[in-house]
Amino acid sequence: MKNLIIAFLYIFLGGIQTIFSQQLDNRITENQLIIESNILNEERTCLISLPDSYNDSSKMDKRYPVIILLDGSTFFKTSIGVVHFMSSDRNRNHLMPESIIVAIENIDRERDFTVTKLKTKRPNTMGGGRKFLEFIQKELVPFLDKNYRTTQFRTLIGHSLGGLLALNAYMDKNSNFNSYISMDPSIWWDGEIMKNKVDSISPESLHKKLYIATANQGKANYKRNKKRHDLLYAMLTRKFGTEINVKVEYFDKENHRSIPLIAMYEGLKYLNQND
Repeated sequence: MKNLIIAFLYIFLGGIQTIFSQQLDNRITENQLIIESNILNEERTCLISLPDSYNDSSKMDKRYPVIILLDGSTFFKTSIGVVHFMSSDRNRNHLMPESIIVAIENIDRERDFTVTKLKTKRPNTMGGGRKFLEFIQKELVPFLDKNYRTTQFRTLIGHSLGGLLALNAYMDKNSNFNSYISMDPSIWWDGEIMKNKVDSISPESLHKKLYIATANQGKANYKRNKKRHDLLYAMLTRKFGTEINVKVEYFDKENHRSIPLIAMYEGLKYLNQND
């Protein structure tokens, strides 16, 4: 009987452990988390990179700022290398604090990274950006704060359409980010729309930092790339003067595809420098 009870407990507890493990794996693994989003009505996967010191037994009280990275699968490894180089004690650069990187994998970037529905020759899924930002702010960030040792300092990084979303988030008074890196953003706004965007910026945004990196896309694309970036900066400074914490940097030797590496490095350096 004793052996039978032991066998039963072994099977029962083993079953509970298996169920618990399955539930846990559905939410968090060593380098990945999965969130069932009610806002987006879909499952979203994020890649996670923790700092070197995160699991150090002598630093269990330490908390870390969070970097939310768009186009997660594309830039995850790049961001790990840059952030590690800039923050790890092994390199002793100390250009920024060690940080938790959360890279959101794509499902439909056209839908998620645009806040306006445009009429185009082909069918499109544009216009879901507000809802995607709501998912980040109301579901992803609270999940991270509950399950990881985070601080309240958060940075949003995006490239191209992701850079456009970062700009829209910067202008949103409800955004819970402190700083933004917009890497060669695909700004489609004309002058009137841009002016309306700038006029709508809340005072809260003026206390946040924004870094915009501009690539050299050639003479043919000058008007819809560098010129628009420069116009946005001019409008911001004309309206708010020295109150804004915005930097626009042009990289003549980099194109739209090559700019993320240097933009991430220079952007994080600007965001973390003391004024």
